[in-house]
This record gives sequence, C-alpha cells and structure tokens, in this order.
Amino acid sequence: MLDGLVVGGVALLAGADAGLGLRLAGSMTLLQLGIGTVNDVADAPFDAGRKPGKPIPAGLVEAGAARRFAVASFVAGVTVAATVSTGVAALAILVVGIGLAYDLRLKGTEWSWLPFAVGIPILPVYGWLGARGGLEPPFWVLVPAAVAAGAALAISNSLVDIERDRASGRTSVAARLGRVRAGRLAAALYLAVAALDVVSIGGSAPGAAGLASLVAVSIAALAALLTVGRPALAEGAWRIEAISMASAAVAWFAAVFR
Repeated sequence: MLDGLVVGGVALLAGADAGLGLRLAGSMTLLQLGIGTVNDVADAPFDAGRKPGKPIPAGLVEAGAARRFAVASFVAGVTVAATVSTGVAALAILVVGIGLAYDLRLKGTEWSWLPFAVGIPILPVYGWLGARGGLEPPFWVLVPAAVAAGAALAISNSLVDIERDRASGRTSVAARLGRVRAGRLAAALYLAVAALDVVSIGGSAPGAAGLASLVAVSIAALAALLTVGRPALAEGAWRIEAISMASAAVAWFAAVFR
C-alpha cells in the first residue's frame, strides 16, 4: 500500500491528473499485493508454530487460493500499467520479477537486501515515467540515493526477523553482520542519502520541501541507530524508517521540481 502511495504521489507531483495518478498507484498496489501473497505462501512452512496468527498457518486461507490470488494480482497490475504505456508495463513486469526473486530465492540469505536496493528506485521512476513519459536529469542523483535507501530498509527489515531467521536455520544480511553492525550500516546508508539529498537540492535556501526531505531522512537514520542494542524496537523502527523514506521521496520531488 505504501509503495502505491509513493508512486501516486510522485505521479501527481509530475503533473498527472487524478485518474492517471490513481491508475499508477493502483497498478503498483496490485503488484505489491501479489508479491506479498507469494511471500506468505513461501514463508508458510517457517511461520507454522512461529507466526500462528498469519492467514495460511492459521488455516484461514489455503495455499492454493493464495497462489491464484497472487497470479490474479500480477495480471491485473500489469494490465492496468499497460493502459498507461508500454514502458510502464515493462517496469511492472520487472517489479514482479524482482519481487519473486526475493520471495522465492533471496529472502533468508545474505543477499536479501539486493531486491530492495534495485526495487526501491523503480517506485519514483514508475510514477514519473507514467506521468511524463520520460525522465529528467535529477534522476541521476535520485536513483543512487534510492539504491542506498533500499539497501538500508532491507537491512533494517532483516533486523526484525534476525532471531527467527537464526532459529529456523536461515541467514540474512543482519544475521551475517550482527545486530550492532547492521544497525550502524543502515544509519550510514541513510546519511549517504541525506548527502545526495543536499547535492541534488543545492543552494543555500532549500525551501520547506527540501528541509522536510532532509528531516525525514534524518529521522530514518536515528530510528536505525535506536535499534542497536534494542531488539524490541526493531519492528517499530523499521516502520518509521519506511514511512520516513517515503515522505522524504515525495518531499524531494517537491523541492527539486518546484
């Protein structure tokens, strides 16, 4: 849902009307629903006994029905994207591929951060390309910043499940690095995003939107640091980081393209 809001927000900032913004946001939301459903199906054997409240382990949803729902979500998401342009439809298919690579192959490994690092930059590109039909020079700064943000979010997300991953015999980037180093690395990546933010906004008067973007990134970095030595805060911190980075992205667009 958050990914769809980011795409829709970027599309509106790029000049899309409400109908186009809704189509772009809706298509991304459908794609993410499919990816999340496949993730639940893949995790069902590990969740049994560990997360009994989830729909599949609880017996509320059959795995087969969940698979069919995922396929329907993917088809619907790509179809809606195709009503915008072939370029957006191609990006939608790429999103599905990245999501499935994470769900079925890379999750639970030390490479679990990679789909986030590759996938997060697609969100603003998706919204902007859908609205304007092309990209502009500031994206040369945005894309590497989004790669760093995606990697940081992935590391923080792996901190949430570090104990469960170890108990089930799986690994992750956090399990490989350890809680302290992983938290510090996530914070350092957010600070790199802040530096790129300053470079791209430039000038001595960044305006309210520019300051809002920097504040949001700083909040994400602080949240990541708070998880170091405080396992109980990991899940809440990750949610704060995700919301902060989504807010930072929208504020960045407002600042750069004002």
